[in-house]
Amino acid sequence: MQITAAVAHGAHQDFTIEEVELAAPRNDELVVEIRGVGLCHTDIAARDGVYGLPYPVVLGHEGSGVVVAVGDDVTIVAVGDEVAVSFSSCRRCRPCTTGRPAYCTEFTAENYIGSRPDGTDTMSSDGAPVHGHFFGQSSFASHALVNERNTVKVETDLDISLVGPLGCGIQTGAGAIMNSMRCGADRSLVVLGGGPVGLAAVMGAVIQGCTPIIVVEPMASRRAVATELGATHVIDPIGTDLTAALRTIAPDGVDHIFDTTGRVDVIGAAIDAAAQNAVVGLVGVPADFSVDLPVNIVGAMQKGLTITGIVEGDSVPETFIPELLAHHAAGRFPFDTLITTYPFSKINDAIAAQERGEVTKLVLVPDA
Repeated sequence: MQITAAVAHGAHQDFTIEEVELAAPRNDELVVEIRGVGLCHTDIAARDGVYGLPYPVVLGHEGSGVVVAVGDDVTIVAVGDEVAVSFSSCRRCRPCTTGRPAYCTEFTAENYIGSRPDGTDTMSSDGAPVHGHFFGQSSFASHALVNERNTVKVETDLDISLVGPLGCGIQTGAGAIMNSMRCGADRSLVVLGGGPVGLAAVMGAVIQGCTPIIVVEPMASRRAVATELGATHVIDPIGTDLTAALRTIAPDGVDHIFDTTGRVDVIGAAIDAAAQNAVVGLVGVPADFSVDLPVNIVGAMQKGLTITGIVEGDSVPETFIPELLAHHAAGRFPFDTLITTYPFSKINDAIAAQERGEVTKLVLVPDA
């Protein structure tokens, strides 16, 4: 079928809106008419060559919409169902079969190579390949070809266009607190970075009953949002001795440290304020993938420090996304208040607004 897509032709170039041809779904695939797709930093990094994807390529990995076609073997959804689309996984390897699909041994092939894992393309233009299958979806488009393995049927009073960010950024932040780190009631937490992932972590921490909840963020507007969502303290790190500031709030040290920045200096300052048996969760990606985090071995031993890398908030999307929507319905997870929508055709304007810090979480919706 002919679809409209935002195509990237090179690093640091604007997306162009083009007509491309979408392949017919295989037996285990389906087509989703995209009603909304979140704009994530990962998409921009992929456009700019960070993951080595081939061009031209269609990105987008926080899609939501309505099923319009299904393959013969698809059983979990039917035409007309509203769905969120999340990351793809093989569902055969040990992590997948033991309930940890975010650590799928085939994660790269399933999400980051610009084609299906078997190397076949899902889109073309004038007979030439247009690369995609990004996170198993490539939802910067009017329609996305996805697998039933990364499709989640949802029932919600929210407009389906707003649900897509639950498929990656929002579930990453909330899941880090609720699943990965298992932050408990009356345990202290510092969130490094107040972007969408960090703010989702704040909402997850409120659900878990953490206190105090401290957000470290240089942008005043995001510190204000963090406070509205339940942060008990906010810190502007510019010109601040972060370790001392955290010790003032939590004299015995911070129990949980969640980093979304990827900045070694910030993480190190927070670790210096860690409590005994503290847990440090890492999701922030540094600009240079080769950067190491120096940790004093003896200090880590003496504190019983745990440092854990986190992917997708240790989420099993088919259960965690409905769980987050249930929290939203109960008034405990107002993630939609973070969202600003832009028409799909204005994707480049939306990116510019995000880079200027004018919005917290962007969702692209079909043009009127």
